[in-house]
Amino acid sequence: ASFDNPDFADVVVHSYRHRHGLAAGDPACADIEAALALRPMIAVPTINLHGAADGVTPAPAIDVQARRFGGAYERRLLPGIGHAVPQEAPGDFLAALRELLARSAG
Repeated sequence: ASFDNPDFADVVVHSYRHRHGLAAGDPACADIEAALALRPMIAVPTINLHGAADGVTPAPAIDVQARRFGGAYERRLLPGIGHAVPQEAPGDFLAALRELLARSAG
């Protein structure tokens, strides 16, 4: 039903612009945004998979996500893979998951 809204396209485009810092957020959510900015570091082991051919949300040249992690963190850029990493690279996805599970078991 959300696709039938007359402003659906505008809302989606604004969402992407906001995500990339190109548009202001809703002023009604300013307090929530401020609280989220103070969130603690993520301490669990993490493997961040990016499709190198992602035309929707391309992986940045600099790993801006790494600053949010205080535990073991690794970024992997997967050549020839697009936006849906689990569907397009299930072997890489499963391997990363198995590595994380092995680390937590050890």
